[in-house]
Amino acid sequence: MLKNKTRKTLMAKRLRFCKTFASKIIGLMFARKIQDEALVFVFDKDQGDAIHMLFVFFSIDLLFLDKNKKVIEIKENFKPFTVYVPKKEYRYFVELAAGTKKKTKTGIGDELAF
Repeated sequence: MLKNKTRKTLMAKRLRFCKTFASKIIGLMFARKIQDEALVFVFDKDQGDAIHMLFVFFSIDLLFLDKNKKVIEIKENFKPFTVYVPKKEYRYFVELAAGTKKKTKTGIGDELAF
């Protein structure tokens, strides 16, 4: 489960962790629209790499987290076949169904639990 500890809200019932190089490259490529599910990308050190939506056919929300799992940047409604370059380095990022950020009122500084 993915929870927003700060706001005491459930963000997703199911989680999939992407820790390997292959799982990070594939992510949601060719997937069906996600609902009540989140992908958590885990890194050993802070990253600043761009995120792509190549071969992803639906919009998502992205949350970038620091090493303490606090939200440091948000990209809402990330469109298919686009690229996003985060402004801050991150240790984790989370891909969620579009609208999840708004529905759960998640904001910068919120702490997540997974």
